[in-house]
Amino acid sequence: MSEIEEDEGEVVDGLPVVAETRAVEPARPLVPARQAAALAATGFVAGAATVAVVQRRRSRPARRRRRKSGALGEIVASNSVLVDVHLLRRD
Repeated sequence: MSEIEEDEGEVVDGLPVVAETRAVEPARPLVPARQAAALAATGFVAGAATVAVVQRRRSRPARRRRRKSGALGEIVASNSVLVDVHLLRRD
């Protein structure tokens, strides 16, 4: 195998450049009244939409699902079981 060459990197003789100094202008502030009005309008619309959805759901009579008989027949009962599996080390 050949010898591994070390990467020495590039050598640069850099000097700092001084730019013209100027005053930094402050950012234009948002109008608080306009921002508050937009926030209030958004909250009102979101609340009205939520109320409309809730009222519509409550006013509709609950529809019962029609059970379809599957390929194996009608399901008359079912059980749900939680299984917890542990692997034990044999010594």
